[in-house]
Order: sequence, then C-alpha cells, then structure tokens
Amino acid sequence: MTSTADEAGEASNAPAQGFSWGHPALEAEFATASDGTLRLVRLGAPGDRVAPESALPLVELTALGHGSGWSGPRFTGTAFGSHLRYRAHRAGRRDDWEWLTVELHDQDTGLTAHVELTSPVGLPVLRSRVRLRNDGAEPLVIQSVSSLLLAGLPSPDALDVHRARNDWLAECRWYTEPLRATVADIGGDVHQHDSRAALALTGRGSWPTDGHLSMGALTDRGDGRTWLWQVESPAGWRWDLGERARGTYLALNGPTDAEHQWRDRLEPEAEFTTVPGVLALGADFDAAMGALTSYRRAVRRPHPDHVELPVVFNDYMNTLMGDPTTEKLLPLIDAAAEAGAEYFCVDSGWYDDDAHGWWDSVGEWLPSPRRFPDGGIHKVLDRIRERGMVPGLWLEPEVVGVRSPVAAALPPDAFFQRDGVRLAEQGRHQLDLRHPAARAHLDKTVDRIVGDWGVGYLKLDYNIVIAPGTVAPGDLAPGAGLLGHAQAYLDWLSGVLDRHPGLVVENCASGGMRTDGATLAVAQLQSTSDQQDPLRYPPIAASAPTAVPPEQGAVWAYPQPEFDDALISFTLGGALLGRVHLSGHLDRMSEHQLGLVRDAMDTYKAIRGDLAGAVPFWPLGLPGWTDEWLALGMRVPDGPSYVTVWRRGGSTELRLPLGHLAGRAVRAEVLHPSGPEAGAALWDGNALRVSLPRTPGVLLVRLS
Repeated sequence: MTSTADEAGEASNAPAQGFSWGHPALEAEFATASDGTLRLVRLGAPGDRVAPESALPLVELTALGHGSGWSGPRFTGTAFGSHLRYRAHRAGRRDDWEWLTVELHDQDTGLTAHVELTSPVGLPVLRSRVRLRNDGAEPLVIQSVSSLLLAGLPSPDALDVHRARNDWLAECRWYTEPLRATVADIGGDVHQHDSRAALALTGRGSWPTDGHLSMGALTDRGDGRTWLWQVESPAGWRWDLGERARGTYLALNGPTDAEHQWRDRLEPEAEFTTVPGVLALGADFDAAMGALTSYRRAVRRPHPDHVELPVVFNDYMNTLMGDPTTEKLLPLIDAAAEAGAEYFCVDSGWYDDDAHGWWDSVGEWLPSPRRFPDGGIHKVLDRIRERGMVPGLWLEPEVVGVRSPVAAALPPDAFFQRDGVRLAEQGRHQLDLRHPAARAHLDKTVDRIVGDWGVGYLKLDYNIVIAPGTVAPGDLAPGAGLLGHAQAYLDWLSGVLDRHPGLVVENCASGGMRTDGATLAVAQLQSTSDQQDPLRYPPIAASAPTAVPPEQGAVWAYPQPEFDDALISFTLGGALLGRVHLSGHLDRMSEHQLGLVRDAMDTYKAIRGDLAGAVPFWPLGLPGWTDEWLALGMRVPDGPSYVTVWRRGGSTELRLPLGHLAGRAVRAEVLHPSGPEAGAALWDGNALRVSLPRTPGVLLVRLS
C-alpha cells in the first residue's frame, strides 16, 4: 500500500507482510521479520533494500523490568523491541507533507507505540518520532525509547563518520574519521555475533549543543553517498552507530536513563512522545546538507524576518561589552543608522543599577536610572526609532539572580530543585517554565518591554548550564524535568510570538550552546558564537550553515576605527553570506572607514533576497580550525551562486573546484571588497581561481 493524497489518510489493518510509503524523492519499504516485528528495509533506491533480518524493529525501548536482549552500550536489541507487533497503519498527505503512522502493540503489557513518520514532498528527508501509550492495567517506567532507527547501511569498512565539536568560542568544528576506528572488526564469522561496540555521542544538560552539535553524518568512501541526521531535542539527546549483520545501523534517541537520568512513568492511559529524529539523504555531503537546510525552512515557524533579513546592530561585541549608557549609545545609534543598520539592539547591562554588579541580581528587568538618567531608557529607544531603526533589548529570561527580589517573590516550585533544595548555578536560580507563576512573570516582563515600550527585537540569552535537571512535583527523574522545562520554554516563546507577531527573537546561549533543531524551529535568529577575534571567526562563519539556515545564522562583524582597511573588509566580509550582526565603535570611525562599512551593508542588502532560499556548499570541504584558506558557497535554485573565500596565510592564490558549474560559461564578479587591490577572481571553465595578495584577506564572489 502507498500513501494517498487524502488529508484524512488511508488506513489498513491487514497483517503487514510488507508495504511501501513515500514520494519520488524519498521511498520507504517495510517488511516483517521472522520474529514478527515490522522493519524498515529500504529508504532510498530499490537497490538499497536489505533483508528484514538485517534491519531493526521500528521501535527499540527499555523499561524497568524490560531491559535489553543482550548487554552492551547500545539501545538496540531490546526486549520490548522484539515484542511490539504490527496492528495497523494510516497514511496521507497534509500541506505538502507525506505522513505515515504505524501502530505497534505489545499484548503482554498493553503498551502501544505509534511510529509517526513525515517527509516534505520533494525532499529526501525523513522525520520520525514515537508516541507511546499505556493501554495496559499496570504502570510502566520507560528508560529509553528510540526516535528513529535505520539499519542495512554499508559496512563500517566503507564509511566515514562526521561529527561537529561545538565549544564556547569554537563552534561548529566538524571532524571526520573512519567508522572502523571505533567499531572494530571482531571477526563476526568466527563469533557468529555482531560487535557490541558502538560509536555513541550524547548531549547533556540545559545547553543541548555544548560539546557537540546534535548532528552527525556518514559518507560512503566509494561513491560519496551521505546520510545526515539531527536530533531535535532542546535538552538531552543521543545517537549511536554500530555494526549489524555486516552492515551499519543508526539509532537516534532523546534523553535516556543511563546517560541523562531521564525516566517517564506511564500510568494506564498515559502517553509520552519522543523528540523527533531527522535523516537527510544526498549524493554527497553538500547535497544532503542542502536537503536538510530546505527541511529546516519547511518545519520552522513562518515569520517575515526569514525573507526580509534586516541588518542588526548590537552594541555588545568588542564595543560596549555590557556597559550601555545614554551618553555612549546616542552617538553609536546615529553611526549605526548611517552605516545602514535596520535594527539596533541594546545588549546586556541596561537594567544594571547595582553597585555590587548585576550578574547575581537580575530578574526584574527594569531599566537602570543611573545608566539612563535623563528621560530614561525611552530616550534611547526613541532615538533608535527616529533614526529609522527598530529597537531591541537583550534579555536572559530563564534566570533569576540569587540576590534578586524576584527570587523571594516567586514560589519555590517555580524554580529548578532537587531533593527539596532550590538549585543555584553561578549565582543564579533557574526558572521552571512549567510553573504558572514563572510563566506569568516572564509574560509580564515581555509584554511590558514589547507591548508598552515598543521594542521589536529580543536577544534571548542563556548563560548557565544545569545538569542533569530538576525534580519538581510529578517528575520521576531530573532528566525528565529538564526536558519538560525545555519544551515548556519553547511553548512559552511560541505564545510570545503569537501575541506579538512582529517581534523578532534571537536565540543565544553563550553564543551557540543552544543550536538545536527544536529551538531553531521557533526563534528567528541563532547566535553562532561569542568569538571576539576576527581572525578566528572565519571557520565558525563558514561552518555555521551546517547547523542553521543562512538567513538565521547571526554572524558578528565588528570593524574598529583602529583597524586598517583590509581588516575592516575582512571582518565585514565574513558575515555577508549569513545574518549580519554589526558591531564596533562606528561612532569613532572616519568618514572613509564608515564608507567601507556602508558599502558592505549595501552589498549585503543587494544579495540577501537570494540568501533566503539558497543552500550551502563547501568548495574546499568543511573548514578546519587552523586552515589558512576557507570557503563557503551559497547556491540559489535557478539563480547565481555566491562564494566567500578567506585567506589567513599560505600562498596568495588558490583554485576552487565548483562541480555544479564545471564546463559552463560563468561570469565571476567580486562584490566585496569594492577596491581592486583587495584581490581577484577568475573563472577558468571548470573552477574559480582566486588571488588574495594580503593576509588576512577575503573576497565575496558572485558566479552567474
């Protein structure tokens, strides 16, 4: 049976010996194994089909009293995985998405699992989540449950695995190694058993992407085929790879008991739904990333900002650094407007009126009379509007300083707690957005700032990390409390945007420590880093589109009056294929220097309409942290391609292969910097030859 175009869907209750589902860009086939479990035996071309015994059950889960079928570091081969039997499936199409729900049931316990698969029509992308329901008479304590499982991939001998370190000030650092480097060949023919080894990666705590992005990829070393995935969790997550039946399996999970102290008690008739796991397919890494980029656009909350891409000036980075005053801001506002900024965000410190410092006293979010003595903060906000820009403010909504009066005003259950003790981290308490008092406090704050003050941009920061979580009344374990809060936070943020549809929200957590798919689907912009060194930012800027679509990826550009022209152009050029986050002491610049900034912003405004639909590619491969040459491309469907090239050392010339343009007549036009002495780009029929005589140097080239 294949899916239909009927919104209501088509149902089948026949025993599932096999059926297919999908659309031309993504075809899936299901078959029943000898143990009676339904399995995904093909995802892609007909030649990719594997025997049902080599595949995995659609769901693997562990529960107290129902562990694994064999011990090891994997969450596959579980007792429940072999007991859940096919009962029915429904399929249909809704809003250009194909959907399929497969119902599985365990007769002994009464547990029902609904495997909910969706795919945007025309994209080779599969999104999966599992909804559990206890239809039995006794409670079940769930310890882990898969979001997406796929087996039958090529042997580990043929595969390279890609991961991305994501550390503060050093985000999006992808690295590659053979899968066999971790999953050794133990001689399966001799032992008649698969290896128990697994390459596993986890994210813990309230910074879900602290340490690694919640992503990964496999590429076939022979033909380049790529399987690229992300776990859309705002809290804990895990993915692992291992060997099965001489092939490779992939398992995507949200939080687990073993690694995140997550458990969920399913009382009779209760339900739990996993975080989604997403898999994109491609002929190579760039193609898979293009499909994932398009998927991210399809799944996120619609907002005009995703199309308009206004230039944001933020006063923090290498500028006021959390010390704003009326005296400092007014000339900076004027200069930002002259340079072409369209939003002006006053970053941290605007509420600071405490002689002991604001870090552990925040929470009321009222403007400082000391910093804004004449006319208050409204004088600053009015000046921003008078100069034709939208005013913005920084806010760290989830934290309350231990010295803040809000800490005593809200009830104890409004905060993270364990064993009856309110948690404190770095002088702050953490609000639990599941509590109505915590939510009401933040609603009042935002409605005052946005509704009463007319602020149109909020930079929502989050600068503490709490692990493993909280145990509020009703929580079985701290990891469950953390996931519940994180999902409640996104629900709260969606409510804010419902009430204030014109508001633009930037998601930040000490730079990029919260760059997860769940949050990116709600917020309009994503901070990519707090990196202050313009020479170290290029590998972050070049890799950021792996984690976030270009129109959402906020990249700092902080030119300074003490920079020479080349360094001004360098720090500006790195942001032109993302979302420009302009900063720097523009008010101290000469007219010539300000003209360089204005020229770069004019260039950005001329191309930003293309960026909103472009997909990324990397002519030199994903950048290394110390690479001397780096390159990021953006390919516009039925339009031009753009390439930013950075030089931080090495030879003065480089040849960049661009396979999608090879053999075609192409015009190469340098858009930035504007001076001919900065460098040159020439198309030789198959590749782009770039010359950058000075270091550091940058070129933005349009190929049409």
